[in-house]
Amino acid sequence: MQVRTKLVVLSLSIALVSGGALLAQEGQDNPMGMSKEDMAAMEKAATPGAMHKNIARLAGDWTFTNKMWMAPGQPAQESTGTMHGEAILGGRFVQAVWKGNMMGQEFEGRATEGYDNVSQKYVSTWVDNMGTGIMISTGTCEDGGRKCTTIGTFSDPTTGGTSTMRSVVSWIDDNSFKNEMYGKDPGSGQEYKMMEIVAKRK
Repeated sequence: MQVRTKLVVLSLSIALVSGGALLAQEGQDNPMGMSKEDMAAMEKAATPGAMHKNIARLAGDWTFTNKMWMAPGQPAQESTGTMHGEAILGGRFVQAVWKGNMMGQEFEGRATEGYDNVSQKYVSTWVDNMGTGIMISTGTCEDGGRKCTTIGTFSDPTTGGTSTMRSVVSWIDDNSFKNEMYGKDPGSGQEYKMMEIVAKRK
C-alpha cells in the first residue's frame, strides 16, 4: 500500500471516530470532506459480521501434524507443532502463531486472518522465520464457511520473481480442520500438493 493511500485510510478512520462529535458541535459537514454517506460506508466497512465469526473459530490453542513434499513423487517429510490463535481488534481479525519444526530447524510463522467487508474477500498475511517476505492471500469460502480457498502471492527465492500458492482449508468440525497447500513444480510447471496440515483443538 502506498504512503498516500495509507494516509487516506488513516484519515478516514480518524474521521469515523471523531466525525460524529464534530458534526454535532459544528452542525456542518465533516471538515475533512466526508459526507454522511461516506461515514456510513466507513462504519459498514468496519463492522464485524458473520464472516468474522467464521474466522474466530481459529482462536484458541491447537496441535497439528504436518506433511511436506519437496517435489512431486518424493516421500513426505512429517513434523508436529502447535498453534495459538487470538481474536484481535474487536474480533475483526485473528492473529495466529504457529510453532514447530521444518527440515530439522525450529519453525515459527505468524498469520493475520480477516475478512474485508469492502472487497468481500477473506484476506490473510503470513510471515515466518524461513524468509523475509510477506505472503498476502485473498479468497472465498463455501458450504457455510466450512471450505475456504485462497491464493497467496509471495516473493520466490528460487526464481527471484513472484509465485503463488493455493490453500484449501476444510473444517472437519469446529475443533479440527485440514489445510492443503498447492504450488507449482519448478521443473514441469504443474501444480502439486506441497503441504498438508491437520490441526485439532487442545
